[in-house]
Formats: sequence, C-alpha cells, structure tokens
Amino acid sequence: MTSGDRIGLQAGRGVLSVAAGLILVALATVGYTLPPSFDPTPLRVDPVFRTLPPQPSAEVVPVAATARISVSEVTVTAEDGTPLPATIRAPLTPGRHPAMVFVQGAGAGTRGEFTSQAEWLARAGIVTLAYDKRTVGYDFRHRDFDLLARDAVRVLRELRGRADVDPARVGLWGVSEGSWVVPIAATQSDEVGFTVLVSAPNVSPMRQVTWALGEQLDRLYAPPGVRELLIRAMGAVDMNFLRYDGLPALRRVRQPVLALYGTRDPSIPFVESSKALTGALTEGGNPNYTIRYLRGADHGMRLHGGPFAPGYLQTLANWIRGLPGTATPSVHIAGATPVQRLEASDVPAAPWYAGGTVIGLALCLAAVGYVVGPVAEMAARIRGRAAAETNARIWPPIRRRFRRMAWTGVGLLVSVPAFIVLLVLFSVNQAGAWPAVLAGWLVIRILALLMLLQEVTGVAAVIEGLREGWQPSRPQSLAVAGALGGTGLLLVAAAYYGLFSFPL
Repeated sequence: MTSGDRIGLQAGRGVLSVAAGLILVALATVGYTLPPSFDPTPLRVDPVFRTLPPQPSAEVVPVAATARISVSEVTVTAEDGTPLPATIRAPLTPGRHPAMVFVQGAGAGTRGEFTSQAEWLARAGIVTLAYDKRTVGYDFRHRDFDLLARDAVRVLRELRGRADVDPARVGLWGVSEGSWVVPIAATQSDEVGFTVLVSAPNVSPMRQVTWALGEQLDRLYAPPGVRELLIRAMGAVDMNFLRYDGLPALRRVRQPVLALYGTRDPSIPFVESSKALTGALTEGGNPNYTIRYLRGADHGMRLHGGPFAPGYLQTLANWIRGLPGTATPSVHIAGATPVQRLEASDVPAAPWYAGGTVIGLALCLAAVGYVVGPVAEMAARIRGRAAAETNARIWPPIRRRFRRMAWTGVGLLVSVPAFIVLLVLFSVNQAGAWPAVLAGWLVIRILALLMLLQEVTGVAAVIEGLREGWQPSRPQSLAVAGALGGTGLLLVAAAYYGLFSFPL
C-alpha cells in the first residue's frame, strides 16, 4: 500500500471497523424487516391421501402396441395465420379410432418430444397428432393461455375430419403448463371429447415455481438466505401469467378427465394439485374424473428421465380406448400413495420500493454513478485544465479506491443474476450439486461485504483528503458523488435481497 493509499485510514482502523459494523447491522435489519417474507408451512395430510387404494387391474392390463402405422406431415393454420406444423400417426387397422392431440408444456414445445409415446399409442390403436407450439405471441415473459387453447382446438379439428377417426372420441393431452391450456380449450369447444392432464399443477404458476425451487434448494442443501433471495427476486418479477388461476376453467369442464401424477415429481405440489382438481370438478358438477398416481414417475411420467414409468402408457391407452365406459371410474383417486411435505405458498407481490421498475432504476443510477466520474475527468483533460498541486497529490489514491469500488459493484451486479439463473436451471433440469450453490452464495456475500468496506473506507478517504486541504474540482466532485452514491444504492438493494442477513 502506497502512502497515498493510506488516506482514509488515518482515522483509525478501530473507528472504521465500528462504522462498518454498525452499517452492517443496519443493512442486515433491512433484510430481516422489509417484506415480502416467506415461510412455507408443512402440508396437513388429507385423510384421502394417507393410503390410496391400488390402481384397478383393468387399467394396467398389457396393451398390444403392434399395429402398423402411417406417418404424415401436415400444417394447421391458426386463426391469426400462424402456421403450426404437425405430425399425425395413425394405425393402419380398419375402422374408426379414438384420437388425441399432444399439447406442450413450457418452453419451445416441438413435436419431436412426443415421438416415442405418439408412435406407441398409434400402434395401440389411437390416432395421435403432435404439433410445434407457436412462437408468435408466446415468450418468456408473456404467455396467452387462451391463445394457445385456440391453437389446440384448431389442431384437434384436423383430426376430427379424418375418415379413420371416431369424432366422438377425440381429445386433448396436456402436460405441465399445457394442463392450464387444455381445460380452456375444453370450455371453448364441444368438439373436445376428453381431456388428459399430465403433471397438472392446478395452482398458480407462481406457487408452482416457488414450490419447485424450494424442493430443489432443499435437495441442494442451500443456505436459508438463498431461498429469501429467490423469493424477493420473484416478488419483483412482472410476468402476466405468473398469477394465473386455472380453477375457473376447470369448473367449466364437462368432458371426462384423466389426470396422471408421479410420486417423484419435483416440479409440482402434486397432492395440492390433485385436491384442487377434484374440488374444481366437483364444484362444476363433473363426476367424470380419474386421478392416478404412478410410483416413481417424474414430471414427464418417466423414471429418472429415462423410460416411461410402469403403467403410464397402458393406463393412458386403456382409458382412451375404453371411453365412454371408462369416464366414470369405480374409484376416483388410486395408485401409489404420494407424499408432499410443504404447502405451495404464494409469493406476495413486492412493495413499490422493491418492484422491478424501482430496482431497475436504482441499478441504472448506480451504473451511471460509476461512469460519470471518469467521463467528467476525461472532459476536463480534453479542455486542458490542470489540477492544483494538492489535488494532484490527494486525488489519485482516492480515484484508485473508486475504481476498485466500481469493479466490485459491477461484479455484484453480474454475479447475483447469474446465481439466480443457475438456481433456476438447476431446478428446471433437476440437476446441480450443493458445492456449486454454496460457492455461488459465498461469492455474492463476499462481494457485498467487500463493497461495504470499500464504501466506508472511501468515505473516510474523502473526509481525510478534505482535512488536508483538498479542493475537489467539478469532475472530481461528480466522481465522488457518483461512486459513493452508486455504491450506496447497491448496498441498500443488496440489503433488501438479504445479502447482509445472518446466518449465512
């Protein structure tokens, strides 16, 4: 450390340590006291789910999936002109067959993801259609489930017009996000003869995502503060579909419903999901529902992402081929007994001062604060204005402090979103290792603490410089205000997101 770099430390390390400690306590208090807070409660076990009856044997009898099939490519035009390329697989056995359309979950939703089960069902005597989800009107932030439902109805009509299809037994199959779409489509058109809901959340997308992230964080042994960081970040997110309530559409469904859940699904609160489904259908006066839990099945009805869970394809084929006789089962809920530990709690919307707009503005102001000083100095150099002798001695070490402060702030601005993205990817892919989560959490906590220390010592350096006769020029004053003010904003934002809270 040069003699210039010691400016700001002459006040005494003890004084600076006390100041930093007091500020740290104040910032930690901000993280503890400001809303929203999140503490999911244990789920009270409904007597219905303590021990489920076994699935009726007739539903899982072996199915001969041996028929020769035809494969044809078609393009269905949506009502707004968007082309929806599709693949139809049909058994070559004579007569009319039941038929089903696959409706995608979240994401790109290409038809290729349904190839294996579409072919199996076709060989079992069921005409299947899988299509590519639209990209116009669907993106990460904005999702119009009603628009997607109209697409599904449009595609279903493609099947109903075929000579080898029984028009009374044409239905929709929807997985995950698609299970919000399918009930809407069923209420839009009487042409929908049945609905199959696979891993259907039946709670708001916000509650589903929150529950899934919480389960993943538990599996990764994430520190408690990580959950608070995610919850507060989610509370500030403004996406039109996250608060969607699918129960009104379910209450209006009149078609037979088959709902399939896996006992190893880490993505949805499956017990609450099926309770919401039965409650909505009962309120709507629809007794024609069948809910089955498959042992070991994950979100895609597979075993650890590999082969389909035993009984999944058989249950699906036997139920569809048996309609209308299978519409009203002897037992509504059956299969392996599911275990859900915690409730799927909603995330309160962030208060105005922590909304996405305000936080974004604060981060932009912080970034501008780091840039304004160097820009002003550059302008002064271009104009050829020389610094006074005292300023030339005192200003350089202070400027170096501000540069390090700016780099720390930029590092924090980059690392926090990167850490959140990492956690979301881990949750979506059901992957990741706890050392990666702990390392990421430690990095952003250390950067936050380093930024706090740099702010305290930076203020001390400015005060000490003024005592020694430093008379900052206008560009230097702008640099001081920008760096200290920008870092101050970042410290408050970091405090809100719990980066100074204890324990780790």
